[in-house]
Amino acid sequence: MTEGFSDFFYTAPDGLKLHARVYGETNSGHWPAVCLPGLTRNCRDFHELALHLSGRAARKVIAFDYRGRGQSAYDPDISHYNVAIEAGDILAGLAALEIEEAAFIGTSRGGLIVHVLGAIKPSVLKAIVLNDIGPVVEADGLAHIRSYLDPSPKPKTRAEAIGAQRGAHGSDFPALSAADWERMVSALYRETEAGLMPDFDPRLIETLAGLDLTQPLPDLWPQFEALAAIPLLAIRGANSKLLSVETVEQMRKRHPDIETITVEGQGHAPFLETGGLPGAIATFLDRAELKFS
Repeated sequence: MTEGFSDFFYTAPDGLKLHARVYGETNSGHWPAVCLPGLTRNCRDFHELALHLSGRAARKVIAFDYRGRGQSAYDPDISHYNVAIEAGDILAGLAALEIEEAAFIGTSRGGLIVHVLGAIKPSVLKAIVLNDIGPVVEADGLAHIRSYLDPSPKPKTRAEAIGAQRGAHGSDFPALSAADWERMVSALYRETEAGLMPDFDPRLIETLAGLDLTQPLPDLWPQFEALAAIPLLAIRGANSKLLSVETVEQMRKRHPDIETITVEGQGHAPFLETGGLPGAIATFLDRAELKFS
């Protein structure tokens, strides 16, 4: 194990080689925590949070790279870049790790995958943290994501990469420090012979191209309501364009055991290693465990 984690490779149901990081090797008796990143993001987004969770309570943490992201293989068929197949990939990874139930922490797309898991295998979900995602995805927020991914910036240096990310996101994230932006770039890009490259299959952007964002997007209220018996923490960036205040209010009304946090000075999606969030998430998981142990 290096830097607090080990690399775990496994095979998807269709044979693709996929990757996850595993923090905390021992079975401590606590629920494992499964971390699911956003659309183009990868397991590195959760590094600081995973170190906190695995160190505080010796909780095993598994942070996944979806197909086409990070150290997972790219899929030759881009139609496979969808939440249903990715949910199946996560279940395959958990089966390979012999994990039958866990707490799930889903950022953006990761939270959509949690909704799918609740529909296809609810027994795997013991507690849920949704990071700036809910049953309603605002079209304006998705349009913003599409705008800064197409074309995705191709900086030559780390300084250029930080400048590009500040340019795209700075107005929504005034609370971030220079170190926060550095960590973001380290998570998002990989070093290649050609310089820094975004660490995802560039064809992922094509999966957004066909969406008609002038129309309301389908909601997931039935799937969300099916999670009503599971402890849930909803985190929203105060400047988020993807998760509205109104949706969070509806989530409160429809889920009897929900807690909410608003992260000031951040947009979509809040950095989970900032703003006291590691401690808040750890406390939420501990409290949920005590309640259902």
